[in-house]
Amino acid sequence: MLLPLFAFLFFAAAPLDADFILKGGLVLDGTGKMAVLGDIAIKGERIAAIGSFPIPPNTKSFDVSGLIIAPGFIDMHTHSDFPLLKVPTNANLNYLFQGVTTTVTGNCGSGPVDTDAFYKALSKVKVGSNVAHQIPHNDVRKAAMGNVNRAPTEIELKKMVELSNKAMKDGAWGLSTGLIYNPGTYAKTPELITLAKVASSHGGFYASHIRDEGSEVLPAINEALAIGKEANMPVHISHIKVSGRSVWGKSGDVLALLMQARKNGIKVTADQYPYIASSTSLTATVVPSRFREGERAELVKRFEDPELGVLLRKAIADSLESMKAGADLRIAYYAPKPRYAGKNIADLAKMTGKSPVDIVVEIEKNGGAQIVHFGMSEEDMRLFMRQDFVATASDGGAKVPDTSSVPHPRNYGTFPRKIGFYAIQEKLIPLETAIRSASGLPADIMGLKDRGYLKVGYFADIVVFNPDTFRDKATYDKPHQYSTGISHVLVNGNFAIMDGKPTGKLAGKPLKKTDQPR
Repeated sequence: MLLPLFAFLFFAAAPLDADFILKGGLVLDGTGKMAVLGDIAIKGERIAAIGSFPIPPNTKSFDVSGLIIAPGFIDMHTHSDFPLLKVPTNANLNYLFQGVTTTVTGNCGSGPVDTDAFYKALSKVKVGSNVAHQIPHNDVRKAAMGNVNRAPTEIELKKMVELSNKAMKDGAWGLSTGLIYNPGTYAKTPELITLAKVASSHGGFYASHIRDEGSEVLPAINEALAIGKEANMPVHISHIKVSGRSVWGKSGDVLALLMQARKNGIKVTADQYPYIASSTSLTATVVPSRFREGERAELVKRFEDPELGVLLRKAIADSLESMKAGADLRIAYYAPKPRYAGKNIADLAKMTGKSPVDIVVEIEKNGGAQIVHFGMSEEDMRLFMRQDFVATASDGGAKVPDTSSVPHPRNYGTFPRKIGFYAIQEKLIPLETAIRSASGLPADIMGLKDRGYLKVGYFADIVVFNPDTFRDKATYDKPHQYSTGISHVLVNGNFAIMDGKPTGKLAGKPLKKTDQPR
């Protein structure tokens, strides 16, 4: 909805000094308030004025009439850590075309342990979007004690504390865990509380891919809440969902638990991608954690063990049974046989004359694969989406189109799918709410104080898009397709995309929590 001219909130004091003006757009500022007609002036890296103001002669202006001007989107959950260190994925074009100007890394407990070295490497290679990193618990644990299924010794726990403390001092934003992945899956709650207290002492938050998103989702959320309570810090549930056909409809129970926690004063939020399929490794999906200790070579040996091999195959068979005999699992990337990409486990079994278990064993013996798992219901997903404490996040990574993989479409389409399809086209949520879920809300969750909103003095991370054409084009069958409808994307006041085309400007920065204004 559009507010009248008198509703403008900001007016520039004369004389205005600006490098350029975005003129005549519909401004959605990230607060959740309705759109207003207005201009935005940019000076250097910052927003100089918003609203109605005289434009000095010879100041360049861009006519954005009929277009939406919004804060650059903040993707709280990506796995772009290592792709951003390489050319050409450092440009992060698949996200810039979604309007994303800040990417959060270190998610699901995985990523570089040394935040300082990571930030320096990003500055050296140059990146298309800003990057904010978290302490990756899995890799911290691995650095201290390897991939072992036991509690840490006193010395090992001290090492984890030291690594975590250094990461926060170097600018990390909080602690991230991935409790279905190795070796974090072997960590007990007291260990996580100890490390969470380190992040909390620096003002960080706790983000978690919880221990179970299926039948045990409620106890898993309670564990996260307990960690936050003991460490006295905000809790954030990563990619909230109820996964598995047996738990469809349980979203109401999950939300009741979270709403009660929030009512009780606990700071808990979540993020979500607007799809009914998830994506991760085949190993983490069908091989129980008790078989995943050590390196992959040790897993391969277990398949050959006369006793363990039988148990392992039985466990995989049980997992596949709940996933339509493997029909719910589609291969996204499998290096030894690229032709497997895009086909599900059940179809591969029919094609090869093997059993679904045999297909899994073959893949696991040859390095594993990435998969897309169709495990959620549309109704549950839509219910989570409507909550005002659920941010939008992709759980994807920086990519460029290729022919060797068929990844999840979320890598290319998350934000326009939420905003363009569900908000504008389906009208499931108001447009201003969808914009807030991608900008102001994630900024608030992180404690990011000078981005996420259109405010005078804030960094000029800005997206301008056509509401009629801002749509995701990536599909499960053809995921390598950039989204449409983006007119301009500014990162730190620089045009990363101008008139719908990439400029080649890599103006992103590593964002340090330690640099935040107090």
